[in-house]
Amino acid sequence: MLSIETWTKKMTPEAVVLAAVSFFGPEGVGLTVKDQAARRAHFRGGGGDVEVTTRRVGKETKVEIMSQKWENEVEVFVGQIEDGR
Repeated sequence: MLSIETWTKKMTPEAVVLAAVSFFGPEGVGLTVKDQAARRAHFRGGGGDVEVTTRRVGKETKVEIMSQKWENEVEVFVGQIEDGR
């Protein structure tokens, strides 16, 4: 199991969730979207799960990702959203 916390200034919490749906969902990695709200999303498939939770802290967005089995894909996604803090 992988748990990652990262930050971004370039994306709002809602934009991170939309990016996660695009990346992990049916049109991306191919996982099923089990739950989605403005600031969180949960994906399932291939024997694993990915949960993305976001919140605004000042002018930055905190992103927390929990993953079981999809660790490599999570690392790629994090590289796309973080801004070298």
